[in-house]
Amino acid sequence: MSFLLDKIEDELELTTVCYRPEGLEQLEAQTNFTKRELQVLYRGFKNECPSGVVNEETFKQIYAQFFPHGGEPPGDSHLTYASMYAHYLFNAFDTAQTGSVKFEGFVMALSTLLRGTVHEKLRWTFNLYDINKDGYINKEEMMDIVKAIYDMMGKYTYPVLKQDAPRLHVEVFFQKMDKNKDGVVTLDEFIESCQEVRTILLLP
Repeated sequence: MSFLLDKIEDELELTTVCYRPEGLEQLEAQTNFTKRELQVLYRGFKNECPSGVVNEETFKQIYAQFFPHGGEPPGDSHLTYASMYAHYLFNAFDTAQTGSVKFEGFVMALSTLLRGTVHEKLRWTFNLYDINKDGYINKEEMMDIVKAIYDMMGKYTYPVLKQDAPRLHVEVFFQKMDKNKDGVVTLDEFIESCQEVRTILLLP
């Protein structure tokens, strides 16, 4: 995901366009982007999605450009590991759960991910892990996301990660986050735990 965000930031700085989408002022007020940056994003969005909305398959194709060698999971030759993670990302972008994302929703999410506050980014990340959108993260949901990330990136790490690394990762972090030991992680627990890690690591 960080590769995708870095590429978008670079394009925002380097690209100049003249197209002005409708509702620009409102989007400028709702996001952390300037008018010029919104114009860049809108042109790129329309180039990839002429209909003005992006569905999951198109989203996966775009994301696969950043991870062209994502590998293929056993037993499913058409589904790459990158597209497995892209599925969860799309689910987070599709806040209304309609199966499609409009430009407004796309740019609002990017604003949070690129320039939001720490609290805003943590809320968005919680929504990513909350796959069924019930307001909680259970261990299975965390395992699904973490495994998708490990499957996509793990083969490029050195030394090579052990096969049970995702499970061990989830066990440790879920135990720390589930502070009242009720089997689920709430938004407050998630934010508190992440902020504790930032404090320990002396992160800004």
